[in-house]
Amino acid sequence: MEAVEKAKSGHPGMPMGMADIATILFHDFLVHNPKDPEWVLRDRFVLSNGHGSMLLYSLLYLTGYKKMTLNQIKNFRQLGSITAGHPEYEPDAGIEITTGPLGQGISNAVGMALALKKLASEKKLKRIPKVYVFCGDGCLMEGISQEAISFAGHLKLDNLVLVYDNNKISIDGSTELAFSDNTNLRFKSVNWNVLTGNGHNHQEIKNLFKKVQKTSKPSLINFKTIIGFGSPNKSAKASSHGSPLGIDEIALTKKELKWNERPFIIPAHLLKIWRDSANRNNKAYTQSKKISSNINGLKYFPKEIDKLFDGIVKEFKNFNTPQATRKSSEAVLHFIDNKMPLFGGSADLTGSNNTKGKQMDILNHKNYKGQYIHYGVREHGMASIMNGIAATRLYKTYSGTFLSFADYMKPSLRLAALMKIDPIQVFTHDSIGLGEDGPTHQPIEQINMLRLIPNSYVFRPCDMMETIACWKFALKISNAPSFICLSRQNLPQISNKKATLNNFKGAYVISQSSKINHITIIASGSEVSLAMETANFLKEQKIETKVVSMPSSSVFDEQQASFKRKLFQSKLEQVFVIEAGSSMYWNKYTKSENIFGIDKFGASAPAKDIFNKFGLTPKNISSKIMKRIKK
Repeated sequence: MEAVEKAKSGHPGMPMGMADIATILFHDFLVHNPKDPEWVLRDRFVLSNGHGSMLLYSLLYLTGYKKMTLNQIKNFRQLGSITAGHPEYEPDAGIEITTGPLGQGISNAVGMALALKKLASEKKLKRIPKVYVFCGDGCLMEGISQEAISFAGHLKLDNLVLVYDNNKISIDGSTELAFSDNTNLRFKSVNWNVLTGNGHNHQEIKNLFKKVQKTSKPSLINFKTIIGFGSPNKSAKASSHGSPLGIDEIALTKKELKWNERPFIIPAHLLKIWRDSANRNNKAYTQSKKISSNINGLKYFPKEIDKLFDGIVKEFKNFNTPQATRKSSEAVLHFIDNKMPLFGGSADLTGSNNTKGKQMDILNHKNYKGQYIHYGVREHGMASIMNGIAATRLYKTYSGTFLSFADYMKPSLRLAALMKIDPIQVFTHDSIGLGEDGPTHQPIEQINMLRLIPNSYVFRPCDMMETIACWKFALKISNAPSFICLSRQNLPQISNKKATLNNFKGAYVISQSSKINHITIIASGSEVSLAMETANFLKEQKIETKVVSMPSSSVFDEQQASFKRKLFQSKLEQVFVIEAGSSMYWNKYTKSENIFGIDKFGASAPAKDIFNKFGLTPKNISSKIMKRIKK
């Protein structure tokens, strides 16, 4: 109440309503060590209803996390503090994941629970770390929650405990306005263990947490709670959800709760009880340190990558068969297989995304050691679950779906970038070149949507060697998500002698007809070969052309200005761009009339016919370039 009041902003209702439950969980059950926040075998706590962030910050301060000082609490929602309006990933302060967009935390928790089950299976751990996640009505209304709970039930993630703040209040008022689900039946139907109780009865809370310590399924504890508990005039009302209570109401609430201290003062004897509460975990912590020394996670990952990719390059340096880059990507995964701490999957498109290595075992409730996940048709849930896996820093994770379905995944992709975690999304069928499936599946604006996400890397290779280079670079990134966009249609092998893996700068000259070129054409992915054919047409017109392949504008934009200037340099200082998608992004490199793209939806037809329809042919493009040069 006091932090929200000082900030003149925030959500006091949920923290007040969940305080009893949180107290029992942290004091009696959560296995953690505030002196070692990133202890590998700790339990994880996720606040999916992230607007109640002051509950989390209070718990972290009370239990003694060094970075969560009283000064941080006093600076709630202020510039530079770690006590943001919604929790932001700060594992060394006890903040396990960024939450706020409702439903995300539930899905993240599923990913964490899965990674910990996999680790426990591989290391034969006696105690499997649990993941406790708090959620509210809003989290359960969001569609992503159903994707995640269905997946968790299918995999029997018995180390996952979802604690439901069932206060029946949302921003607009009573949840009866829009929500009449039978929540317990919903969870039972997807193979969850379901318990119910009073969220303000300490003994009942304790008994229910005891019951979920040993179960063969994920557990839902449906607690009936009162939002703004203790407030005489605002409890059980929407008015306590997202606004400070006010000084007068705080005074009345303190009186109701028999709390007589000045703002931000915790009596020493109470603080000691809180600070000592984690001592019950000392034995588990000491024992696990012996095991933890054998858990390297991603510690040696970069060295493994260099060695593996040297082998991949040798294998494919003379490869000359036309091939879709989705197949080239599959070849990389075949080569990696189970040689590093990597596991991934696909949203029911394994055969189309080509995301399964030959030796990868299927991960399921009978085999958590598996490397490959069948996510089912759950794109958004998949992306958020991957964020949970990535946030544990135990494994590198990747997934696959069609590029047009990146729209379904956007909130989770954005959160991965915001958290600076490193999942890799494989997006196949990356243009109108997929053909007959038509405009519903043909991405136009999606690749540029991805390019506009801060702190993310987009890759669109043109052939086998570029695909290898993009995968290697993506696997080495540890502080941002990567999006590898791949073709369905076969493409020629054109970069063999020029693409470099050890000095990848996102763009390079793939062909030039003379040492002194009149113009430069930039292209990516399937359009690089089109650019090279266009250069041949122009040569017949005495126009010398430098073709720049740009598999990653994200990486290219990080290079020195001198490199970028030199790469685009030409006699006429004219830069043209060819990409079979939205043209707007490319204005950063050249003027609009020099961009050959597509700013309308595609069509259902063979790939060649669609490229003809949109004028993306060597003859048409070269003709238009000639006219613009003559101007």
